Amino acid sequence: MKQRGEGNKGRQLQQNKAVTLYKRSKKDAIKRFLFGSKDKEGIGKQTVVYVLLFSIGFVYLYPLLYMISKSFMSVDDLLDTSINWLPSTLYVANYENAAKAMDFWNTLKDSIIVAGVPTLINMFVCAVIGYGFARYDFRGKKLMMGILLFSFVLPPQITMMPTYVLYSDIGILNSLKAFIIPAILGQGLKSQLYILVYYQFFKQVPKALIEAAKIDGAGHLKAFFKIALPSAAPAILVVFLFSIVWYWNEAYLTQLYVVGAFAGTDSFNTLVVALKTFEDSYNSAASVANSQMININESIKMAATMLSILPLLLMYLVLQRNFVESIDRTGITGE
Repeated sequence: MKQRGEGNKGRQLQQNKAVTLYKRSKKDAIKRFLFGSKDKEGIGKQTVVYVLLFSIGFVYLYPLLYMISKSFMSVDDLLDTSINWLPSTLYVANYENAAKAMDFWNTLKDSIIVAGVPTLINMFVCAVIGYGFARYDFRGKKLMMGILLFSFVLPPQITMMPTYVLYSDIGILNSLKAFIIPAILGQGLKSQLYILVYYQFFKQVPKALIEAAKIDGAGHLKAFFKIALPSAAPAILVVFLFSIVWYWNEAYLTQLYVVGAFAGTDSFNTLVVALKTFEDSYNSAASVANSQMININESIKMAATMLSILPLLLMYLVLQRNFVESIDRTGITGE
């Protein structure tokens, strides 16, 4: 009887152990299904990631899609409450009127000059400064890096008026020199960020390459131009895109410092400045008009806004893949 009781107890323990192992394995299987394992992502984690990506994408794309939709709507579509997103016809007259009002081709040329020239200077000057910080140790280096970071976080509104007075005193106001000279001195628009981009990248370049070049007889300049700069293509692309976008979208400082740069007249314009002037004039007209006029203005303003950002969109579509790879290699997490 005692042996039989011990046998029943052993079988009961084995059954309990088997049930426990089954429940544990089932729980582990559910956990792997939801959260994944080292070799495979779980369906739950993927669902959360894709929901977040779609939500963030919608937040960023909604204004762009709304702008494109409204820009192709005619007066009848704007007044028709049944039409929200898809216009009955692609009404391109809005773009024609906006292009004429903004003098699109001339302002596009001026925008390329105003954004492109300082950007090219930033690409080189910031590379030299970043390389110097990354490769050389000198007295006051930490202090200079601290000043660099402080000047980056300092709100530009604080220095706007003193800068305006300085530019006026040295005679570069209302001239493209107001953007060129600061860029040459490493103080262009957001130049501090570009210096940090180059600094981060050149810190990752193996010192053995520079030392090998010096052994072969290369000096400091030759090592920079032959070794460091050619390998910095990812950082150069990042600086190019960041710089040209910031100069392109900067309307207030362009109006404050650079308007009237060509031929000594006030005819010089960029697309963003022309858009601001265009919008102000339409808002003035709308303030004394009825609601129908306001709707018409809204449609044409959307077309004008689309024209002002279209070159940047096309440039990003062409360089998007290289830009993402460059961001990864330079160690920038976003801006």
